[in-house]
Amino acid sequence: MTGAQPNTAWLQGCVVLDDHGFVKTGPDLGKEQLADARWSLPRPPYLLESSVPGVFAAGDVRAGSVKRIASAVGEGSICVQFVHRVLREFADAGNQSAIIAA
Repeated sequence: MTGAQPNTAWLQGCVVLDDHGFVKTGPDLGKEQLADARWSLPRPPYLLESSVPGVFAAGDVRAGSVKRIASAVGEGSICVQFVHRVLREFADAGNQSAIIAA
């Protein structure tokens, strides 16, 4: 089945992955995982946000996804809205270095 094996080996050490190699996002990330990943924002990750602020995962690569193309497209469109929100947060905070670091 397409999407059953994530192609995420290159992400190890960058974002938190589950035991099967899928990217953990939002509420699936525990406090310890966020601390280990050095989560730097006062808010928790958004629904599809990885352990790196401003980095989102959608579709088959995301832990807990339903592995269907329509769902992946929908998640991708949600990510676009979250990216706009994160960029606005960084701009409102006057934190240009956070935009570059994220």
